[in-house]
This record gives sequence, structure tokens and C-alpha cells, in this order.
Amino acid sequence: MTEHAVVIAGGGPTGLMLAGELALAGVDVAIVERRASQELVGSRAGGLHARTIEVLDQRGIADRFLSQGQLHKVVHFHIPLDISDFPTRHNYVLGLWQNHIERILAGWVDELGVPIHREREVTGFAQDDTGVDVALSDGRSLRAQYLVGCDGGRSLIRKAAGIAFPGWDPTMSWLIAEAQMAEEPAWGFRTDALGSHGIGKVEEGGAQVRVVLTEAQVEHAGEPTLRDVSEALVAVYGTDFGIHSPTWISRFTDMTRQAAAYRDRRVLLAGDAAHVHPPVGGQGLNIGVQDAVNLGWKLAQVVKGTSPASLLDTYHAERHPVGARALRNTMASVAIRRTDDRTKALGDYLSEILRMDEPRKRLAAEMSGLGVHYDLGEGHPLLGRRMPDLDLVTADGPLRVFSLLHRARPVLLNLGEPGGFDITPWADRVRWIDAKYSGPWELPAIGAVTAPAAVLIRPDGHVAWVGDLAQPGLADALTTWFGSPAAG
Repeated sequence: MTEHAVVIAGGGPTGLMLAGELALAGVDVAIVERRASQELVGSRAGGLHARTIEVLDQRGIADRFLSQGQLHKVVHFHIPLDISDFPTRHNYVLGLWQNHIERILAGWVDELGVPIHREREVTGFAQDDTGVDVALSDGRSLRAQYLVGCDGGRSLIRKAAGIAFPGWDPTMSWLIAEAQMAEEPAWGFRTDALGSHGIGKVEEGGAQVRVVLTEAQVEHAGEPTLRDVSEALVAVYGTDFGIHSPTWISRFTDMTRQAAAYRDRRVLLAGDAAHVHPPVGGQGLNIGVQDAVNLGWKLAQVVKGTSPASLLDTYHAERHPVGARALRNTMASVAIRRTDDRTKALGDYLSEILRMDEPRKRLAAEMSGLGVHYDLGEGHPLLGRRMPDLDLVTADGPLRVFSLLHRARPVLLNLGEPGGFDITPWADRVRWIDAKYSGPWELPAIGAVTAPAAVLIRPDGHVAWVGDLAQPGLADALTTWFGSPAAG
């Protein structure tokens, strides 16, 4: 039986990101993936939001994605919401299809030496007090201290763990296809009594077109076919434009569900295994990657014995509310797309509100991930929020905050007089940096905040403590998040 500290079921964006996070921490991690390669049929999800780009920047790999995508200065909720004035280096959405995102992430994970057991699936598992026995579809088994289900909305891991998946059944259904057309189609969007429909290029200059059609019925038997797409096109456009040679046909609905728990002892869930919702707004992939970045360093510390297993409970406590908010957001977005006169009136009213500065900033910060706030108690506005990527001046020269997080290690950033803090018991785990910063402190949707004297930054880039030499609580924060002084 092969042993790993952590086994990840599923090698999509969430599983790849989690594997990278664990590998950076020196944890023996392996992925089980049913595909023979990272090739993905269909382009799937289509972009990275600002906070996801930030977390990739925190690991020093954002440029790999930015060099291959297109920048868009808006997020979408009913109307385009401008984020170009947000205080971040990445005040945009990166247009990049999921097949490219996975390919780049897989390259990074390969550099980190993570093994991927391909053409296999997890078929079951049994957990005990010391680990998990993981059964594979080829008859082999793996032993791990922890198993993480990143295996999508139909997650076998979630089902086998007996974790409830409450939510809402579908009320709308869409066909999506990538194919070729013999005739020039009606490019762009069209709205009718059924809803919105669209036809566009998959890649600039390519022959493939991407078709998204709202269906008249919600319930369907079997997988969608080219005939289904052709008939739906005729119903909307009066012709199917000679559609042929499909590479991908799929169907999605507005089914909305969330795992009741993100953890059952030694089994955890992340990404679509933990939450499913319609893809409007492009939040699903992004939330999954951010799940992984929240979980990775915590799981690494537990595996290495630095922190108690109870640290993993903070993963559910912090990420479940974020997922729940995304579910509400996408449900509202689908509801406002309905084409009856009353919904149109509501949409017009909402458009007026969202053109106001404050509502725009609040909703755009939520959708972009820049507004995520973990409840770490009362205190400075930075507490629990993502640390801005400031340009620092240090004894070793200029540094960006995000460059301090490339190895996924926590940082105590002292912006006051050099020296004074004593973190000797945590010196093997926490990096201490004396630095100066003279610019403004501003948070998305919050605005200007008071400059702190010192901040404790977690590996996921969120602030765990704010204070100065005279303010208590640093030792408690260090112990809570990075283990007791005697650990390690």
C-alpha cells in the first residue's frame, strides 16, 4: 500500500492549487485524477477574479496566467461593475479559459514534484483515528493521514463521508456547446421569453464557436446531443447556422447546493465538492482556488504536528460563509435574468442602485473576492482581511508584500521602529521583517484605514493580528495560528 500524508481526489483547479500549497510546505501530497492527461474537453470556466490573481501573485506565479489572458476592468452582476478604481495591482478580471488555467497550474505542480495518479478514481475510503485508507478504481489502495475531496459537484468523497448537501433544485437549464458552423452566426447575445442566449468565438481567430442557450424545459433525460443544440438554435434563431463537428456539449442548471460541513474528521471538501451554483459571474473556479489557499497551510501544519487538528475547524468556519454568500449572489443573479415585466422592472431599479458608487464598490468587492473578511474578532479594519500588496522599503532594498509570501510562510511585518518584538519561540515558522511604508492604506469597498504599526500575515495573505509593542495579543495570535511555542 502506497502512503502519502495527504491524498487529493481530483486534479482540477482546486485540487492542483491545494497540492501546490501543500508541496510548498514540504508535505507529501498526491493527486488521484481520472483523466489520462491534463487535457480538458471544452474550455469550461472563463476567467480569474482579482483576488484569485492576488493569491497566485502571492505565490509568484501570476505572470504565467497574465501573459496568456485578456484583462477586463469589470465584473458582472446584472450590469457591468467597474473595478478599475480598486486599490489593488490586479483591478481587473483575467479572461482565460479553464483549459489554460489547469495547464499552467499543472506545470507549477509538476515543478514542485507532486505525483499524480492518473486514469484512476477514488471508489471509496475508510477512516480511523490515524488516517484514511483510500480505494482506487484499479484495485490498488493508498494510505493517507488526510483525504481531500476536490472531485466536483457529484463528489464521491462527499457522498461517502455522509456529508449532507442541502440547497435548491434547478429552475432553469442551459445548453452549452463548442462546435463549428457552416454559416455566419448571429454573434453576441439575444433575449426572448425563455431568457438569454449567446454565440461567440471560443478563441480569437479560431473556427470554434461557443453557444449558450436557455432551454424551455428544466428536466432532461440523458446527456445532451448535437441534435438538441440544433433544435434549440432553430427555436431561438430560426436556423442552426449549419452547426457541426462539436468538441463539447454540456448542460448546466441553476441548482444551488452547499455541503453542510467542509470536514468530517480526516476527510475534507473543497471547490465544487463543497458548493455548486450556476456559473453566472464566474465565481465557482475562483472560490475553489481560494478554498485551497485557505486550507493548504492549515492542513500542512496539522500534518507536521505544528498545530492541533482543531485548526482545521477554522477552514469550515471561514470558507463556509464565503460559499454561502456566493450561492446567494448567483441565485439573485439568475432571478434577475428572468424576462417577465415585473422582473424587468426590478432589474431597472437595481441598475440605478448599482450605478451609485457605494453599492457598486460593495458588490464588486464581494464578487472579485477582494472584500472577503474572516471574523477574527474586534479590532483594526485590517484584521481578517487580505493584506494589501504594499511597496515596502527594507534594509535589503525595496520589497512587495506579496513577494514575502512566495513560500507560503507567515510573516510578522514590523512597520515601526526596528526590533522590539520577541517571536523567538516561533522563529522557525514565522518570518520577521522590519520595513517602512509611507503611502496610503486603503481597502476595497472600505476605503482609507489607519496605518498599523505591525501586522501578522498568514500564508493565505489574510491578517491575523494588528498592533504594536504595547498592545497584547501577538503571542496568542501566533499560538492560535502557528502552534504553541513548544511545537515544531
